[in-house]
Amino acid sequence: MERTILVVDDSRVDRHLVAGLLRKTKKYHVEMAEHGQQALARLAEEPHDLVVTDLVMPEMDGLELLRAIRLKHPTIPVILLTACGNESIAVEAMQSGAASYVPKARQAECLTETVARVLDRAAADGRRDRLAKGMLHCQWRLELENDPALIRELVDQAQTTMAGIKFADVGERIRVGEALEEALLNAMYHGNLEIGEQELAETRAALDDRKLTALVDLRRRQPPYSERKTLVVLSFEASEVRFVIRDEGAGFSVTWAREIDPVKAFDRGHRRGLTLIQSIMDEVTFNSTGNELAMTKRARATETAMSRR
Repeated sequence: MERTILVVDDSRVDRHLVAGLLRKTKKYHVEMAEHGQQALARLAEEPHDLVVTDLVMPEMDGLELLRAIRLKHPTIPVILLTACGNESIAVEAMQSGAASYVPKARQAECLTETVARVLDRAAADGRRDRLAKGMLHCQWRLELENDPALIRELVDQAQTTMAGIKFADVGERIRVGEALEEALLNAMYHGNLEIGEQELAETRAALDDRKLTALVDLRRRQPPYSERKTLVVLSFEASEVRFVIRDEGAGFSVTWAREIDPVKAFDRGHRRGLTLIQSIMDEVTFNSTGNELAMTKRARATETAMSRR
């Protein structure tokens, strides 16, 4: 089924550039709006699956639009387009409920993949099995091979479990699923397979899934990468979820992660994965060698109370 995406940007050039990138995949029906008020009118007229919006716009900016969508259309996820100079607004928007963000400087590399992932998270949230609906507490321990398909399947299952256990609301579960997938992909790409950021960025920017698949498959067959696994521990309760992810790579110095400035981090997408994770989750910590990430998200008191009814 074709998904409908609304692109919101007051710049005609930028609006058409984003729409063109999405249409290039031939998977989506893409519509456009010039500002927030026009976007809300479109959403009121017909359902959309996703909104991709710029932050700085006249009449109603992206932050105001995000808050209005969360209030009026809570099941529609929103992806932000951030530009150098509006980092503080981007941080506030992520904290206000955006599903993800893409720096404008890295649109060619990140946009289509981020859109696909967020749409998958939204679809997975609607799939609840009978067992998950009766679940009170759940913990999984898994050892994953370096296969992106396994990561997608695991995050889908986590999304279903969060929905069944009634953790938070739909929008928040989509955000947590996005943070989980980002952490798992980082563990696989940068940890176990030791693919550098520049090499990965150039492969993604080609907008050809076959190139990324070929790169991953090549590393998966080469020692020592072929022998490495990712250990994952996922714990679910209605009040909070906690994820621990450990790869078998060399790790990294975590000093910069502890001292990272959440506003400066949005500048041109520097270390976008960790910035996104830290913007969504309540607690994010690393072990001393930098190859294990632990992150926790708590449901707000009102959400927990509603889940028990």
